Amino acid sequence: MSNFLTRNSIFDDIFRDLTSGFYVKPLHGDSLPRSIRVDVTENDEVFQVQAELPGVSKENIDVKIDGAVVAIKADIHQHDSQKDSDKVLRSERFYGSVSRTFELPQSVDTEHASARFDNGVLLLTLPKQQPRDSQKQLTVQ
Repeated sequence: MSNFLTRNSIFDDIFRDLTSGFYVKPLHGDSLPRSIRVDVTENDEVFQVQAELPGVSKENIDVKIDGAVVAIKADIHQHDSQKDSDKVLRSERFYGSVSRTFELPQSVDTEHASARFDNGVLLLTLPKQQPRDSQKQLTVQ
């Protein structure tokens, strides 16, 4: 076990608690998540990617694949419904864009790749690109 403190140490929580009254928080709660959390698994044929995107509609998700690089971007929109007589004491929902880009160990067959979004989780099924023979015999004319 390392003797070094990690980034998410107990001191981060204490500092956040002690300084919460000294800084003005954004109007719509805390800042956006820093990154999209993903789980990536593989078998012989495909990579499976599960990405957490709570509060996002599927129309606001953009997935791009370039070789072995996967890029996920989501726009999060907050829709406030507030009456004139209501006073907002605190709102912890947020809006904006989050994105995540990562590289897989092998290229993806984009023709057969698929994406499904259910209950705030994006599931990507990314078939592996079969290796092509890079050698070619040329006949001399």
